[in-house]
Amino acid sequence: MKTIQIKAAQFFELLKMKDASMWEIFAQMIDGEEKELIFLDDDDQVLFNYTLPKTLEQLNEDRAQFAKEYSAKLSGLN
Repeated sequence: MKTIQIKAAQFFELLKMKDASMWEIFAQMIDGEEKELIFLDDDDQVLFNYTLPKTLEQLNEDRAQFAKEYSAKLSGLN
């Protein structure tokens, strides 16, 4: 599995500038090979990682699961 390190702050700033979602970018990266995306802070400390799946179908399943978990976390804050 290929490993890709991403500076989180720069990545999310780029998303804002391009008015794109991270899921759109992830979809463009799919090529049939799983990839481990490692998101780093400015001090190169690991913030989180994500295994990019081999297919768009799997990516869409991840996206739905992420939305569900994110929504549950937000509702817990209220």
